[in-house]
Amino acid sequence: MKKFILFFLSTFVCVVSGYARKGFDREIQSTLFVPKGTWASGLSFSYMEMESNNYKFLILDEVIGEGYTFKISPHVSYFFKDNISAGFRAEYQRTYGDIGNINLDLGDDLSLAIKNYGYVSHGISATGFIRTYMSLGKSKIFGFFNELSLTYGYSQGKTVSGTGTSFTGTYQTMNQMQIGATPGLTAFVTNNLAVEVSVDILGLDFQWINQKTNQVETGTFRNSSADFKIDIFSINIGLCTYF
Repeated sequence: MKKFILFFLSTFVCVVSGYARKGFDREIQSTLFVPKGTWASGLSFSYMEMESNNYKFLILDEVIGEGYTFKISPHVSYFFKDNISAGFRAEYQRTYGDIGNINLDLGDDLSLAIKNYGYVSHGISATGFIRTYMSLGKSKIFGFFNELSLTYGYSQGKTVSGTGTSFTGTYQTMNQMQIGATPGLTAFVTNNLAVEVSVDILGLDFQWINQKTNQVETGTFRNSSADFKIDIFSINIGLCTYF
């Protein structure tokens, strides 16, 4: 514990002394990567589909089901200053899943079955963002960018299970607010077309969910979270046109 406290104090002192020094120059040269007055537009798209019939994997047995996830996200931005742009992004996402049967084989004659379960949801979101670009050395082809964004999203979904008299359904709506930081890498394949790769590392997320089951029972759920980590499942790949 003492070593940790000493390490923390020494790190804090180094940071403070670094800010206190005047005239320190890291000799980072600012190179024009995207000039002022440029417009940029792009599109990200993803689709995943799954289907299984009598599939077996570890404790899962006799898996029967299908599903897909579809997402499309166009965006546009304007460079109001060299290497700095402001823009807007819209996104639509739809998810569908239908489980006809899943058996969980836990051994010792202990098993659990899930039958006739379905889920579908779709939602839209709007994002305002600011990006800053920096070229890789003096390169005009490869560069880094960092994006700060504010997002609002709204989605609807329903879950159904059972058949006949045992049929039940739950409808829900979700509102979401998110503040995020997303670094990335861009590479120009032509003078006006670039490929972008980015990953979320920082996010403040707030969710409000309202549910109604069988048009009678109601429920609510609220969630807030803060993350500072690399999420490999949030890797985004897209094309962007500059004009």
